Amino acid sequence: MAYNPFFGDKRCIFEPKSINHDMETEITFHHIIPIQIRFSDVDQFGHVNNSVYFSLYDLAKTSYFREVFGEQDWSKFAVVVANIHADFQAPVFFSDDLAIETTVLHLGNKSFSLLQRAVDRKDGSIKCQCRTIMVGYDIASKQPIPIPDNYKQAICTYEGKSIEEFKQQSVDF
Repeated sequence: MAYNPFFGDKRCIFEPKSINHDMETEITFHHIIPIQIRFSDVDQFGHVNNSVYFSLYDLAKTSYFREVFGEQDWSKFAVVVANIHADFQAPVFFSDDLAIETTVLHLGNKSFSLLQRAVDRKDGSIKCQCRTIMVGYDIASKQPIPIPDNYKQAICTYEGKSIEEFKQQSVDF
């Protein structure tokens, strides 16, 4: 069930989607949110500017975290972006019907890796794909810290995988 930012609840908007990158690993996206492209997102060439995608991915990350962890006091435990990489595969135009899909690919001791895709909802084509490494972070000490077990368990439950399955899955950046 996908979080619906328009209604503020967990109405099912889309069914989870699966992809198969290398015929060995199937990736399922349980979190999918529709994106409204704003007039200001479009650049002088008539397509969504590449810098806008990162804002869209942040919006989807926030929605994902809300759905997986619920409302949290992020001053006690935080995650920060340690690495982000986007592959721009096709332009997005103002009239396109876009969704952002999010899943966790790898779950380690102090970090986890997200895969996010901007997908055309009409034909399913991937417009952009983004891989992000998120690191557990102590705001007071400004140091990386292990991800608490209850957060790991929440991700495992939501994604339908065990910690062992996440550790076995390789992530190519």
